[in-house]
Amino acid sequence: MASGDVLSPEVEVFQQNGEVEGDVDGNFSDSPAASPNLNDLRPKLKAKRRAKRSPSKEEQQLPSTNGVNASQLSRSKPRYDRKSRTAYGRGLPKKGGAGGKGVWGKPGCELDIDGVIDEKDPNYDSDAQGNYELETIAPELTPEEVEKTIKPVIQEYFEHGDTSEVAVTLGELNLGHKKHEIATHAVSMALDKHDSHREMTSRLISDLYGNILTHREMAAAFDSILDDLSDLTLDTPDAPHVVGSFIARAVADDVLPPKYVTNYKLSGDSKQASEGSSLTQEMIAALDRAHVLLSMKHGMVRLDNVWGVGGGQRPVKYLIKKMNMLLREYLSSRDIQEATRCLQELEVPHFHHELVYEAVVTVLEAGSEQVGTAILMLLKSLADAIILTVDQMDRGFDRVFESMPDIVLDVPNAHTILERFSEECFNKGVITNHTKAKVPIRARKRFVSEGDGGRIKE
Repeated sequence: MASGDVLSPEVEVFQQNGEVEGDVDGNFSDSPAASPNLNDLRPKLKAKRRAKRSPSKEEQQLPSTNGVNASQLSRSKPRYDRKSRTAYGRGLPKKGGAGGKGVWGKPGCELDIDGVIDEKDPNYDSDAQGNYELETIAPELTPEEVEKTIKPVIQEYFEHGDTSEVAVTLGELNLGHKKHEIATHAVSMALDKHDSHREMTSRLISDLYGNILTHREMAAAFDSILDDLSDLTLDTPDAPHVVGSFIARAVADDVLPPKYVTNYKLSGDSKQASEGSSLTQEMIAALDRAHVLLSMKHGMVRLDNVWGVGGGQRPVKYLIKKMNMLLREYLSSRDIQEATRCLQELEVPHFHHELVYEAVVTVLEAGSEQVGTAILMLLKSLADAIILTVDQMDRGFDRVFESMPDIVLDVPNAHTILERFSEECFNKGVITNHTKAKVPIRARKRFVSEGDGGRIKE
């Protein structure tokens, strides 16, 4: 070995028999028997071999078959075999044969699909999507939207009177926990209406109970009305009286429990003792009114007509009597506003032609210019306020024209008075030219002379 060669101390030199020929640091002994061999001085590195996998516990437990271990059989299977390598698998392919990257499903599965839902699919057909139903979800209304939506519906109900239409309209709204405001707004709007509208309101509340409004929502509605009764009294002075009648009618219709009045009074007394708040005078008056109506004899039966019989449900003779009384009171006081108020309280706009007929007949029977002037002023005021429509005015005068043969029997000069009064009404714009043209004119008989034997001049 050359003197310039340096051996790494990590190199181990071995003899073929396994004994060390020299030191690790390259110093050898001087004996000729110990002289090193160049082949033996070459570094011998250990070869890296793959470590054998130790058999698992499952393979150790598997019995041998014909001298061959089961683990050797499992290693002899091809690597692409999809069967389970454990003893617990069923040997089925993954995902039923539909697995793999970029695979949409089993081969032929597209033939079993009725339609394609994904709009990005090239096979998507919008006309073939008839099996899917879309449900509309309405958002819950805010308190401001509730008031703006409910009031027009109730105002329209006062015109047609169909409770089922109101129930359908309100059922489409998402009122959430504010359903009790339906009854609250209905009663509040009926306070400044006539008794016929209040009767319609009570009927509406009774029909909505059970379908849209529950027992608790009805109680909450009347609680809210009683709490706001002080403010309602500012606009409607008789609000406590009317609200008490509404409560009694609701109890009679089984909308409120019979103990509602008593329980509300007890709750008010308990609040007064705990919080120092008491029931207002308006609330006490309303509850007392309801208690009196419920305590009277046969009260439940009488409460069905608590608002009376109004509008067109009244008998015709009753309406005629009321209108004659209205005219007599007007001729005594000459108060047009009071006469107008009494006419509107009758709530029979379709029967106003009767007032025109009775007024004209009164002028014919009186035969006085003062009565004619007063009646003309009344008809003029009612026509300007559109309380008496053109149709009702013409119809009333037509009835007078048709009854002239009978009127003349009691008032011989009725035709003359009618012509003069019709002319004045036309000049004031009470009647139209078409109505004036239909005024009957009685032809005067002219005789030739007294000695002609009564011969009529042609």
